Order: sequence, then C-alpha cells, then structure tokens
Amino acid sequence: MQKPNNYDATQAGGDFTPIELGGHHLIIKQVVEQKSSTGKDMIVVIYDMAKGDKQPEYFSKQFAEDIRPDKKWPIAGRQYITVIGNDGNCTRNFKSFITSVEKSNSGFTTQWGDTFASQFKGKRVGGVFGEVEDEYNGKTSMRRRLRWFCSDDAVEAAKIPEAKRLPTSGAAMPGRDFIAVPDTDDEEVPF
Repeated sequence: MQKPNNYDATQAGGDFTPIELGGHHLIIKQVVEQKSSTGKDMIVVIYDMAKGDKQPEYFSKQFAEDIRPDKKWPIAGRQYITVIGNDGNCTRNFKSFITSVEKSNSGFTTQWGDTFASQFKGKRVGGVFGEVEDEYNGKTSMRRRLRWFCSDDAVEAAKIPEAKRLPTSGAAMPGRDFIAVPDTDDEEVPF
C-alpha cells in the first residue's frame, strides 16, 4: 500500500478532549450584529476559553488543527442571542450577556450605537457549560454547549446545569432566546 495523500497532516481520531462541564473563564473574540432567519435583531458572540481557564484557548486549538481548506470557528465557540423577544422587549439572555460582561470588566459600561459590537472584543466574561440534546439529520445526540453567560468572578462557584432535553412534543420551548444552529453552519468568522 502506498502512503495516502496528506497522511502526515491528518489528525488521528481519539485525540479529541470534550469541553469540561461547569464554569469557564471566557474571552470574547468578536460580537456580530445580524438578523435571525425570522428578521429579528440578534448578536453572535464568538468566544474562546481565556488563557487562565482550565482549558485555555480550547477553540483556538481546534481551529488551528482543522485541516479542511474551508475551516471555520467551532460552532460550540459561538452563541446566538436574539435581542428582542416576541413581546417586543429586550430578551433576558441579551440582558444577561451585557450585564455579565460589564461585571467582568472593571470600569466597562456598554456603549450603544454604531460601534456597539466592536466594544466587546477582548473582554472577559464567564460561561457555564452543560449538556444539550440536539437533533440534526434525524439523529439526536448530547452535545456540550454554553448554557448561559455569567460574570467572570462567578465561574469557580458555577454548578453543572441539568441536561437540557428536546421537547417530546412539537411545542416550542417557551422563553428560549438562543437560536439553535447545526454543526454544519457555513457562516464565516471574519476575525
């Protein structure tokens, strides 16, 4: 047998280390303002584990080791948050994100307007990770995802949340302000 093309650069299976459940110290790489598929204002928070975290630069390492020519920032390193809920008011998850960033960065106060998204780059924030049941292409699986943001000083005391299961009926999940995105999301990360 001849040595296959790209053998030396191909990552071996079994080397993957999952995200540890519970609290993590995060660093915001970028915030992007965009519209949801239903036309609602939303932000996409792109983050990584901070250098002082128990799994430092977790997503940067995955990105660097990705050998695909069209590699993208890992989907688990992004959080999609709608800004306005169905009632026309600010969503709880958006307010929690803003408050968590402000509490995590001494002297930082959110500035509203044209430069809103750019002010978050490089800011610290905490995040709590847990298991979330996901469905894609008719298959369900448990994935480790950011469940919510918290202040950076609350990370160490953060408890592992209960696993979040898909609803058994076709009913929508009330109060859900995050948008589910499949692992094959094709959006570019422009940073």
